[in-house]
Amino acid sequence: MTTTDTSNPLFACEAPPRFDLIRPEHMVPAVRELAPRMLADLAALETRLASGEPTWSTVVTPLTALSEPLRFAWGVINHLKGVRDSTELRQAREAVQGEVVQAFLRLAQSQACYRAMKRLRGGPEWAWLDGTQRRILEAALRDAELSGVGLEGAEKARFQAIALELDELGTLFANHLLDANKAFSLTLTTPDEIAGLPPTLLAQAAQAARTAATAAADPSSPTAPLQMASADADAGPWRITLDGPSYIPFMEHSRRSDLRESLYRGFVTRASSGDTDNLPLVERILRLRDEQARLLGRASYAEVSLAAKMAPSVAAIESLLAELRAAARPKARTELDELTAFARSESGHARLELSLWDVPFWAERLRERRYAYTDEQLRPYFPFARVLDGLFALANRLFGVTVRAADGEAAVWEPSVRFFRIADEAGRDIAAFYLDPYSRPADKRGGAWMDNALDRKRQADGALRLPVAYLVCNQTPPTGDTPSLMTFREVETLFHEFGHGLQHMLTTVEHIEAAGINNVEWDAVELPSQFMENWCYHWPTLERMARHVRTGEALPRELFDKICAARTYRAGAATLRQVYLATLDLELHHRYRPDDEDDEDGVLAVTSRVASENTVLPPLEEDRMLCGFSHIFGGGYAAGYYSYKWAEVLSADAFSAFEEAGLDDAAVVAKTGRRFRDTVLALGGSRHPLEVFTEFRGRGPSPKALLRQTGLVG
Repeated sequence: MTTTDTSNPLFACEAPPRFDLIRPEHMVPAVRELAPRMLADLAALETRLASGEPTWSTVVTPLTALSEPLRFAWGVINHLKGVRDSTELRQAREAVQGEVVQAFLRLAQSQACYRAMKRLRGGPEWAWLDGTQRRILEAALRDAELSGVGLEGAEKARFQAIALELDELGTLFANHLLDANKAFSLTLTTPDEIAGLPPTLLAQAAQAARTAATAAADPSSPTAPLQMASADADAGPWRITLDGPSYIPFMEHSRRSDLRESLYRGFVTRASSGDTDNLPLVERILRLRDEQARLLGRASYAEVSLAAKMAPSVAAIESLLAELRAAARPKARTELDELTAFARSESGHARLELSLWDVPFWAERLRERRYAYTDEQLRPYFPFARVLDGLFALANRLFGVTVRAADGEAAVWEPSVRFFRIADEAGRDIAAFYLDPYSRPADKRGGAWMDNALDRKRQADGALRLPVAYLVCNQTPPTGDTPSLMTFREVETLFHEFGHGLQHMLTTVEHIEAAGINNVEWDAVELPSQFMENWCYHWPTLERMARHVRTGEALPRELFDKICAARTYRAGAATLRQVYLATLDLELHHRYRPDDEDDEDGVLAVTSRVASENTVLPPLEEDRMLCGFSHIFGGGYAAGYYSYKWAEVLSADAFSAFEEAGLDDAAVVAKTGRRFRDTVLALGGSRHPLEVFTEFRGRGPSPKALLRQTGLVG
């Protein structure tokens, strides 16, 4: 089949997307052209494979080529869904979502291709394939088996129906969460209501009020009082939302416990009632995943998930979590006792018991007292442009690459999005990336992430297609004439996502199936990102980067020392929180067995039990955090949330290689950084991550560096 509508920008899969041209009306025609074409090409390939000895060039190469146009178009559609959501886009995506799922499932379940790959693995050409090709082939066989290639008849039909419904439920879960976040806000109008709030939050909240007033003219948007159109940072009104840059500083600084309680309750009950209730979706998703696992002959969905991960078993994960829990829980209890004593002393209430919405406020007060600095003191030293310059300078020192602004060289989806190119030591362009830095609650989902725009590959004509990445954050936006002044945590997040991007962009693998983050086990993919966060605590890096937005003064060394000292502040609580979420994820996907279709208390009972074993301050009875747990119900972390801690072991141990070599020696840092680039960043999914890590580190990973780094051991 040939493409008839060459004007559709979603067909141009060999170049960065034309975001200046792509519209929702292009999406349905593109999918309905590309999906049938992929299936027709697949049928033709299956016919050819019926005879002759299979080879790499007759099986793997055409399989990748025939699927890439649809993967590209669908990837662009999903990207826009995350960063520029609209009613029209949702409708277009939902119209063809089932067709895309079915098309890719048909591809994954091709028995002719599966049999050909098995013959290739056992045939004469196997000896001539390199290690990358062998690993790609083994992964393709595994993925086909996990996609139900061995199922027949009614079981196959049921597996396909489950896959389609799960994809639809994941999208609906994410839509509900975005809509619930948008629907909730607090409007503040009096000086008493804003007591304690920092100027940056007030400016942002006034801007949010003005934006809401403008949006009220749109019938599809929540209405806003007319007086909000003239909102002012000094006079108000001020709009506080559940978006991170608004929610977090409000919880940390508002002196009004009742308002903190309202916002906290709104946050932990998001998407749990009315038209956006995710609780029935959670139960249904778990039920379907469990059924899917049993169709594949696995005891649980966790076993399905771990088949493509670095961790060898659920038991191995639980052993790591148990070690972290044993170290973190006693420390978290001590931290809570210290915080309660401090709050009682400062408030004058000798019997004060902290509520969940009180903890962020008093934790910030204690941190300010103990380390004698505030987040607001740090913000002026981290203007976004300076942080970018510092991050790019670090990449040059560590990995020998140069990042340059290339705004205008690629179309973007929103005016604040930047475009950059990366060059190697010889000045040759080797990659590019988009950076979408700011929070936009109206049409952009929360959190931060990296994704592929284009993958690196050697093309049929011998040319090399360069990788392009999307880097997306939700940091504090500029307000008026004031640039984005980042919190230190936002700086860490930017470094984190850039680390993901580096693994995608600095790969040297030329097979698209294993280039960059492709084919990297999910529980190892956080290694480069978490590794990059460590450089936020490296004085030479911050000394160059952190400059006061008005005076240009460097961050004082004593302030940096306080930041480092505070790194382990409440580390017990932070670690225990991650252990809680990882344990809950595993319980739901390994031991929990959904039964009664109408019983929604099951998952809540599991949550309550796991919380009792993994928290020191139990959640509210009405807490519905599962309804906002998008990592496992609307993202790719199902039975894999433990990956953050698993990879943190790797990243802390990797950074310790620099510490052992000597962080103060620029030449040694550069040499070690080059070794990191040539292994972790370059090899991508071409080799098993344990093998890659061992080549870099000279040994297998150890959790000692992480426990030391987080202050959980001396």
